Amino acid sequence: MPDYAIFHEKPECFYSDYERKGELHRQTHYCPGCGHGITHKLLAEAIDELGIRERVILISPVGCSVFAYYYFDVGNIQVAHGRAAAAAVGVKRARPDAIVISYQGDGDLAAIGIAEVVHAANRGDNYTTIFVNNAIYGMTGGQMAPTTLIGQKSTTSPFGREKFNDGLPLKMSELLGSLESTSYIERVSLGSPKTIMQARKGIQKALRAQMEGKGFSLVEVLSPCPTIWKLDPVDAQKHVHNTLDQVFPLGVKADRTTTLEPHPARPAPPPLEDLPRILRLAAGPAAAPLTPHGHVDWRIRVAGFGGQGVLLLGQILAEAGMDDGLEVSWLPSYGPEMRSGTSNCHVRISSKTIDSPLVSHPNVLLALNEPSLRKFIATVQPGGYVLYNGAALPEDCRRLDITAVARQFVEEADALGSAKAGNVVMLGALLELARCLPGERVDGALRRVVRSEKFLDLDRRALIRGRQLVEQEVLDHA
Repeated sequence: MPDYAIFHEKPECFYSDYERKGELHRQTHYCPGCGHGITHKLLAEAIDELGIRERVILISPVGCSVFAYYYFDVGNIQVAHGRAAAAAVGVKRARPDAIVISYQGDGDLAAIGIAEVVHAANRGDNYTTIFVNNAIYGMTGGQMAPTTLIGQKSTTSPFGREKFNDGLPLKMSELLGSLESTSYIERVSLGSPKTIMQARKGIQKALRAQMEGKGFSLVEVLSPCPTIWKLDPVDAQKHVHNTLDQVFPLGVKADRTTTLEPHPARPAPPPLEDLPRILRLAAGPAAAPLTPHGHVDWRIRVAGFGGQGVLLLGQILAEAGMDDGLEVSWLPSYGPEMRSGTSNCHVRISSKTIDSPLVSHPNVLLALNEPSLRKFIATVQPGGYVLYNGAALPEDCRRLDITAVARQFVEEADALGSAKAGNVVMLGALLELARCLPGERVDGALRRVVRSEKFLDLDRRALIRGRQLVEQEVLDHA
């Protein structure tokens, strides 16, 4: 009899039971022969042996990877398809003491998520990726993945992947290993007991690189997918060893753990009370409203051509409302053109919590051109206000259930010194017409948003001119 024994037991960082329906609680979600079960165990054993379970935050995206949170008794975050790298970076920067692990498949990491992971690796963000590569989209039915082999058939390549149409299989480990900020990159395999033991070592080394603060680490795991490959589990494992291992050579693709300096400790975050000053959200401590607030709910749509100051006008309104202690939102919407393209923004200013930044039915429409007026005037709520940059409202745009003011706001601004201030002339008219915000708050917002003293003086005169136009409108109709 040998004087040693081999024990096979469940790692401590696995849950005792798996959350499944009925009698399935002792079964995994994975198909017989799937490589996720082995990869889960290798990762769980590494976490236990390194003593980091209480620090681990595991990020699992869409795909078969999504089930990881049913098994690992660690911090878990589930994210959208391809967004594990972006989430991991955010978590690590917010919690630098945590051991952050993204667990991703090839369709997730190498396709929709490739931009996030490449830039995270290039920055050397200090987290670890377990990249399970079975060369196919598994959960969604077997579509071709970036790592699908030449000649391999899939639901989206029924005649097999073709080099000159679909490109060669993407070798992510080589790609990421070429980036100088990566600390440790290795490709391992589940194709044989020997390579599985090497995978165990590779996962531990990648986690140690993160623990030492050396930066981005990744282990690519070549894994069987018997169901989608239409092979039995034994033949699927042989396919990994005989085929995948040949197309994707195993081994360490980058090991800079002895040369890279550990990431320096990040400075402590500033006190919360300093954030308004740092972000220039307010000139000083939060001020009390200049006028007592009753129920306030301004739903404002600003629209015009690109270059007319549409977004700036909305920003000034939002910042002034925020300075007056109100809830605000500002949502821009614009086309790709720098000038003459469409541009509009949604602004909400409310005494209550804002449920959505979208303004589908405004009670204020600021239209800087006729196309915008025609597009949005029908959406204005009865009793609302419309200000239009034009000599008069077109006959087919007139409504008896709203208050409308039409003036050549841009021409008025041009007479003051620059047509660019037409948006602020219109703002002055709105302040006089609707009394929606105190002038002092608007002036404070202007001081922060307009950096040039020359244009700040022009905008202040533009506000006055806009008020005068509405005063004249009232006199004309008295």
